[in-house]
Amino acid sequence: MPPAHLLIIGDRAALSWVIAEQRMAFPAGRSKAARAMAEGEEVFLYTTRGCFRNPTRDLGRVIGRATITSPVRVLDEPVVFNERSFTEGCRLKVSGLAPFRESLVLRDLVPRLSVFPDPATWSVRMRRASLTLPPADAELVRTELDPLLRPYGETRGGCRWESAAA
Repeated sequence: MPPAHLLIIGDRAALSWVIAEQRMAFPAGRSKAARAMAEGEEVFLYTTRGCFRNPTRDLGRVIGRATITSPVRVLDEPVVFNERSFTEGCRLKVSGLAPFRESLVLRDLVPRLSVFPDPATWSVRMRRASLTLPPADAELVRTELDPLLRPYGETRGGCRWESAAA
């Protein structure tokens, strides 16, 4: 079974773009990790606590599931969010999204996920663009997330947020 990954998204405008365009972009400093992902691999979309600019209210959530449909490559034109440039990217096919704030709270699964060997410091591992999941962890996330997902066509319209600069 090919690896699965968490795509970690910390900005609502970037999340809107990822969902609408069915693409993912990575900053230049994350090239090695990004290129470790391959066409056909499964990804889970994860939004950080700060993604919607209210970390005291919001939780880090796994909100969707997708498949990588193209190799990660240098983009012809970098994508920019909040003055941060993303120079590499790939295409995605989003298969499902959970309704806003009705998705899977990742911290609830942390004690059962081997990718986080120390549950007390799990959030440190989330300070990156992606995180590869061991097969058993991917299966657990998939099992917990799937009942919450709705088809992409039904949910994508509710995933539009203005730029953080707005």
